[in-house]
Amino acid sequence: MKRYIFPLLLGIVGCAILISLGVWQLQRLQWKEAMLAEISAKIGGAPQELPPEGTDTKPLKYQPVTVSGRTTGQEILVLSGQKGIGAGYRVIDAFETDAGRRILLDRGFLREADKGVSRPAVDLTITGNLHWPEETDSYTPKPDEKTGLWFARDVPAMAARLGTEPVMVVAARVEGDTQGIAPQPITITGIPNDHKQYAITWFLLAIVWAGMTIFLLWRIRRQSA
Repeated sequence: MKRYIFPLLLGIVGCAILISLGVWQLQRLQWKEAMLAEISAKIGGAPQELPPEGTDTKPLKYQPVTVSGRTTGQEILVLSGQKGIGAGYRVIDAFETDAGRRILLDRGFLREADKGVSRPAVDLTITGNLHWPEETDSYTPKPDEKTGLWFARDVPAMAARLGTEPVMVVAARVEGDTQGIAPQPITITGIPNDHKQYAITWFLLAIVWAGMTIFLLWRIRRQSA
């Protein structure tokens, strides 16, 4: 009987740990789904005016806004791509509002073939969302000084380069000449939610662990016989 104690305890403890990890991932799944629902509701809310100048817009991420003004012809191209279309760029413009403020405007996606087309200043009315993209880390390349291309959206760095407030509006709807730039509204599709897959993985591992424990106990019994 003593031969069974250690393998049995190992099997029970191992299964308990793996099952608890699976349950924890299910709890994380509920939390993430609630968070995504909250973000989705915020994105689709009623548009408001821009917050007053000097306001920290980080806590206002996803807030819908409407702003009118004029592009300045100063822009940053961020390397991007679109499914079914191919490579291209996100166009980040220095945008001057009717009130005289300069902000960052993410106008949307520009095809690779249209990169060299002239985009002079144009009057636009934008409905979109405030945003603070979290796209940079220690592995993100610095902007290419030769080509002028950027590889991620970085609000403070872009604002410094274009001489604007550190405020970014991502266009969802544009009234005026889009100049071949297709708006890319903010959605929750880019926010990862893999907790269900993680939970399934932990539960499957628990089943495998239980099976291995049963097999080991069977081997011990067979050897004893």
